[in-house]
Amino acid sequence: MNRRQAIQTTSATAGLVFFGSQGSAKEKKKTDNKFKFSLNTATIMGQKLGVEKYIDIAARAGYDCIELWVPDLKAYLNNGGSLTALKKLLRDSKLPMVNAIGFAPWMIDDDEQRKAGFKQMREEMEMMAALDCPRIAAPSAGVSATTQLDMFKVGERFKDLIALGRETGVTPQLEFWGASRFFHIGQALMAAAVANDPGARILADVYHLFRGNSGFDGLKMIDGGMIEIFHMNDYPNTIPREKQEDKDRIYPGDGAAPMKQIIADLKNMRGPKILSLELFNREYWNQDPLQVAKTGLEKMR
Repeated sequence: MNRRQAIQTTSATAGLVFFGSQGSAKEKKKTDNKFKFSLNTATIMGQKLGVEKYIDIAARAGYDCIELWVPDLKAYLNNGGSLTALKKLLRDSKLPMVNAIGFAPWMIDDDEQRKAGFKQMREEMEMMAALDCPRIAAPSAGVSATTQLDMFKVGERFKDLIALGRETGVTPQLEFWGASRFFHIGQALMAAAVANDPGARILADVYHLFRGNSGFDGLKMIDGGMIEIFHMNDYPNTIPREKQEDKDRIYPGDGAAPMKQIIADLKNMRGPKILSLELFNREYWNQDPLQVAKTGLEKMR
């Protein structure tokens, strides 16, 4: 593969320079380029190992990339770490950081709190830029359970957030939470439509699609370019949907989610996808973190 071909291969998704063709056969190249596997460190968060150990475990388990949490990054910095050292560790581990999980309250109605939320998001985006991380999650953090969300206003705020992302070089990923006021994939699609910006991206999740009663057929309606990262997990069929919590998530394929349909729909979308394992299972948190990471990767594959 010459330089021009390499650029053409990776240009489908900005910032994903590790999406390269590895096989020699045409069909193998197509398959290899479609999915990369990431560890969202919530999966081993309960062991409280810190970001350096999370990176080591993800690399040893065989992941292609990693999602770190902003609170963990801040704890690392507060304990004497530096962004320069962390960037080097990521580079030496050959483990790109593809997204950060943050909780800036950018969506809320209160003007002063929202202003502070955008300020926080700018600071966290600049932190991600220093780590060569091209994305950050943008959930409905801070929105109360009684708030009546106006999707037109949410879309306008999301447009402002996308513009901020262009300034910093870090793209916000609009994330809906199944048990929040911003709970449905339809809300995310409307907000993205109101934003009316080609940079709009949605961060979807098996558990949240189920918990918020979005279902899974909506994935067929989404242009492939809007989803770059997809959170992988599963849910049991022994707990009513409305009573399920994050801690009830289980390994992909071990529950009731229509995994074959989900993967088929993601395959049919244009552009490469990052499948990122995100679990909060207390039982897994009590187990060896490297084994949990390896098992999760096997389940995703």
